[in-house]
Amino acid sequence: MADASVLDDPLEDEEYGPQAARLRLSRRGVVVLSAAGALLVGLVCWLVFFSSVLDVRSVAVQGLEGDQLTADQVRAALGGLRSGPLARVDLTEAQHRVSAIPRVARAEVWRGWPHTLRVKLVERKAVAVVKTDDGRFNQVDAGGVSFATEASAPTGVPVVELALSQQANDSIGVITRPELVRAAITVAAGLPQDVSKRAGAVRVYSYDDIRLQLSGGATVYWGSAEETDRKAKVLTALLGQKGANYDVSAPDAPAVSG
Repeated sequence: MADASVLDDPLEDEEYGPQAARLRLSRRGVVVLSAAGALLVGLVCWLVFFSSVLDVRSVAVQGLEGDQLTADQVRAALGGLRSGPLARVDLTEAQHRVSAIPRVARAEVWRGWPHTLRVKLVERKAVAVVKTDDGRFNQVDAGGVSFATEASAPTGVPVVELALSQQANDSIGVITRPELVRAAITVAAGLPQDVSKRAGAVRVYSYDDIRLQLSGGATVYWGSAEETDRKAKVLTALLGQKGANYDVSAPDAPAVSG
């Protein structure tokens, strides 16, 4: 009798041979497709991250106000980040560099494909200026940050002046000059815009004796920097009355005289 295994071999070849061939072909196809896919991914990565095809070609700056800070200054602060592939720009570093510009309060940087680095910033706004010993003027924002020094005070921004009383001078070790200046800046920052434009000076006689000198000669007795928001609202209402002196040092009992 013939060996059963010998008799089965031709049947197996006939029945399963084509399927095995297709399987082998399928596996080759997967390998070929995988290699092609890897090659394509590698090509895309090279184009995006290493070639000059998607280089930074421009820097768009939003949020500039006036002419004190220019787009060219922002671009200069970015330095070498303005060149090379856009995908490789370190956005955190770019934001840090723009934010380090003294006149910039905050900044955001993102990619504008295919060739633009986009910057959006908010400029600091001066709420007061402080006269320096050399006669120049430091511009200070609402947070007390000094961000620019100019030969003259900008229009519509009150000047902080220390006109300390003898008692205040005697207490300078307790309440320092920088603290008194910060108190004046707090008052200036809390003024409504229309009042701020009229306030030529914020004079500090002592911690609890701060006065505004308004254009036209009127004086506002502010008291301390405490309750500044409430005092500002009361003053806005009082300015509807004619007077030479406005007292909001006690906002629950304001007064107008002169």
